[in-house]
Amino acid sequence: MDAILLQILNGLDKGGAYALIALGLTLVFGTLGVVNFAHGALFMLGAFCAVTFNKVLSLESVVVDPTQTTAWGSPLEVRTPYVEAWLGDFGVFLHNYSVPASVIIAIPIMLAIGIAIERGLIQYFYKRPHADQILVTFGLAIVIQEVIKKFYGANPIPQAAPADFSGTAYVGTLLGMGDALPYPWWRLIYLLFSFVVIGGVMAFLQFTTYGMVVRAGMRDRETVGMLGIDIERRFTVVFGLAAVVAGIAGAMYTPILPPDYHMGMDFLVLSFVVVVVGGMGSLTGAVVAGFLLGILQSFASMNEIKSILPGIDQIIIYLVAVVVLLTMPRGLMGRKGVMED
Repeated sequence: MDAILLQILNGLDKGGAYALIALGLTLVFGTLGVVNFAHGALFMLGAFCAVTFNKVLSLESVVVDPTQTTAWGSPLEVRTPYVEAWLGDFGVFLHNYSVPASVIIAIPIMLAIGIAIERGLIQYFYKRPHADQILVTFGLAIVIQEVIKKFYGANPIPQAAPADFSGTAYVGTLLGMGDALPYPWWRLIYLLFSFVVIGGVMAFLQFTTYGMVVRAGMRDRETVGMLGIDIERRFTVVFGLAAVVAGIAGAMYTPILPPDYHMGMDFLVLSFVVVVVGGMGSLTGAVVAGFLLGILQSFASMNEIKSILPGIDQIIIYLVAVVVLLTMPRGLMGRKGVMED
């Protein structure tokens, strides 16, 4: 039972990342009709927002203290981060919590990047075939990937979780089950974070006037436009919102997976499969499929399963996609007419 619970937790936190990226992919496709293969790059850019913020906070002054010496008798260099020297205890706190604090920085940055991409490139491909959209956004993703590689190098850059959440939580004790069931704190934090973000996006679309207009535009853009509503401007904001969701998901994921220049491509392929399985254009389907496939992949990675079916953890998502599309061509919750022309 402990092993099963651990695999479910592993699947949920991995599925949280899939669901957040797939949510943005589906949001863009449902509103703009654009298949955005650069969305994984936005996840990566969010991760490097966290990396950059941490690097800025780590800038330090170096002072030689002649009253202290090293083991070799030379004066000792005292290194103090500027943020700690300027802000004192708050600077120490900010440095320690640089990953969650980077989310605040990432929101306006990713919003600006999303709007710039939509206004500068995507708007010219609204009425073009999906193949053209895939090619141009995939090319954009490669350009972003190479820019990141140029400035940050090819090696992963580890990011530390806050010290208070870098250890192990005992889930069994927290749930009153008696058994300890150890599990990393930060993975639990990320799972909770994914639930909050998904719930926030869904509530925004469901209960706000702005969200209702966007959902109406997803159904019938021409009619909404004839009512005098500037639906194009709203769709631009939605693209920016999708970029923000991907970016903050990437920023918070950095303590789990050290970011590198190709992490966007790695997550994009899996998340696009999640979108297809959930149903093109279905926000709920994307979320459900993300968590479901994350759990399936987690169970497939168990040694007991891999000893029977070697390599099954690498292909389980694609096998499920094949089975679902053979039996349910629109995916689990796909809408009629989407991608059927």
